[in-house]
Amino acid sequence: MQRIYGLIWPIVLSVVLPLVAAWFAYPETHLPPGFGVFPPLFVAEPPGFNLIIFIALALVEAAFYLFLLFPQWFGFTIPVPPPKPAPAALPVWFWIGSVLTLFFWWLMWARVSPFGDLVYYAFTPLWWGFILVLDGLTYRRSGGYSLLAARPKTLFISAVVSIVGWLYFEYFDYFTLGNWYYPNTVDGVMPLGHGTIVLLFLIAYTTVWPAIFEWYTLLNTFPGLASRYSNGPKIALPGGLLLWGGLLLIFVVVFLPYPLFWAMWVGPLAIVSGQLIRKNIGNPFTPMAGGNWGPALLVAIGSLCNGFFWELWNWGSNANPDIPPTNPNYWIYDIPYVNVIHIFAEMPILGYIGYIPFGILVWVVFIWFGKVFGFDTELLKNDSTNDGSA
Repeated sequence: MQRIYGLIWPIVLSVVLPLVAAWFAYPETHLPPGFGVFPPLFVAEPPGFNLIIFIALALVEAAFYLFLLFPQWFGFTIPVPPPKPAPAALPVWFWIGSVLTLFFWWLMWARVSPFGDLVYYAFTPLWWGFILVLDGLTYRRSGGYSLLAARPKTLFISAVVSIVGWLYFEYFDYFTLGNWYYPNTVDGVMPLGHGTIVLLFLIAYTTVWPAIFEWYTLLNTFPGLASRYSNGPKIALPGGLLLWGGLLLIFVVVFLPYPLFWAMWVGPLAIVSGQLIRKNIGNPFTPMAGGNWGPALLVAIGSLCNGFFWELWNWGSNANPDIPPTNPNYWIYDIPYVNVIHIFAEMPILGYIGYIPFGILVWVVFIWFGKVFGFDTELLKNDSTNDGSA
């Protein structure tokens, strides 16, 4: 019980601290504007484009992408990859997922069809179809292993955790005054009641964690990529510094929501992973102490790959202004200073970097839930520690 309490209190504190800060930051209402409106709606125009901030962030991102492409420049030794297993036949759920993905992709982008109100419900089956596609590809490339085939319980639990995990993450969006919002949920935009829209959002949230885990397992079927970051500098991250630094960051962001707009992608990750490290619970950062950066970087890359489809399909669902909107899950970004250069996406080009820490956050939150509620969090076939470090 004491161990569980040690995991829970930082999360509770991370929820309470922004509320305490808001009491002083907004002396009249004691809450940020738009707080509690669900799904979140537009709050206020953020500061406009800033060339200096754009260039600085672009340089940081370019350095990181160079690191991913050329890790040998940063002290990594690229090992000879292990042999690839003999492929298995594509499973039946791959074909089922392909049909679901293509049909609901077409339906969501067409926005007019002979299927009536089904068009309003396309988001979730599109994504669960895509999850089945990713799982089927993993099954084939691994020689017969995938989450659905070997760990269906883990996949199901990840869908449940996904609902709570995304609500936890989106909670911090209120305190950055809406880095993103959902304009199609305004009353009268589409013929759906508010209760129906809320239910659709909660169901849609089941797809976030499973999709990123599917990408992670799929990327691990590429031997060269799976071993690419396994022999690098040995770095043991300080759990205490991460935890308290993350808590301080999400407190201060309430007072400086625009300059610290990036904090919601970093703060929660630092808090959860920091406490896991302090409690000696394996997580994606644990292997870095031995020089293996693979788990952390592969789940981050998987999140980035998934982000491409998130943004593309989201953009296409609302791209034609001459057709009434039909996707209640459609979102727009209001990121200050760098909200420019949108390539088939509402996400600005520099905003994609947020998917890197978000992917790791997804995994550490899952491990946190596994330790609190006592379920298995292993993802790969050769996982043996039940701690996310393999």
